[in-house]
Amino acid sequence: MSNGDVFLGEVIGTAILVLFGAGVVAAVVLNYSKAKDAGWVVIAFGWGFGVLAGAYTAAPLSGGHLNPAVTIGIAVDTGDWDQVPVYIAGQMVGAMLGAVLCWLTYYAQFRANAEEELAQPTLGIFSTAPAIRNPVANLVTEIIATVGLVLPILAFGLTKGLGESGTAVLVVAFLVVGIGLSLGGPTGYAINPARDLGPRIVHTLLPIPNKGTSDWGYAWIPVVGPLIGGALSGVIFNAAF
Repeated sequence: MSNGDVFLGEVIGTAILVLFGAGVVAAVVLNYSKAKDAGWVVIAFGWGFGVLAGAYTAAPLSGGHLNPAVTIGIAVDTGDWDQVPVYIAGQMVGAMLGAVLCWLTYYAQFRANAEEELAQPTLGIFSTAPAIRNPVANLVTEIIATVGLVLPILAFGLTKGLGESGTAVLVVAFLVVGIGLSLGGPTGYAINPARDLGPRIVHTLLPIPNKGTSDWGYAWIPVVGPLIGGALSGVIFNAAF
């Protein structure tokens, strides 16, 4: 795969992922949305379907990593780091683009939210925040949840039938839904540095009235935790398989 194909594939795929993922959160939390208060299960499936659509779209161009933690895990396992910067650059650009597209999709709802007497903070639509703010516990949660994502993805590659049948991405999508349902409660399961950091940057820059803080004091955890989890997954996979 050429660098151009990798970059373009990751931009498109990650943009779709974040559009669906941020979009489902916006649908559930913003006033005057038809999906208002649909709940956590809907959010978990929305993110899973975002992985499904984004990864299948990007796969012919880049393999559909869509996540620096996945890219790092594969690089640690294989020892091939040549295209890692290209993958991560594409993922960051795509995540920011997806966040902007989500904002445009729900533009009227964002404006209506700002006009409410008590406007709701909007960062949770774009990025994660912990239920209980404890940096050590939050970091550990993100590491564990990311290992729960990346290690199975690496192992799926050993199952020849998944690749031949084209169902590997579908299985990964359901894996993301499972992580959201089982491990998402403490931190909102970033498990993807680009998915969290790119939209957080966009949230900072967007002209959303009364949008609240972008919480940069917490922002390092959903970046560092998944990167550690991805690297650990590569080490474990390389040693065990």
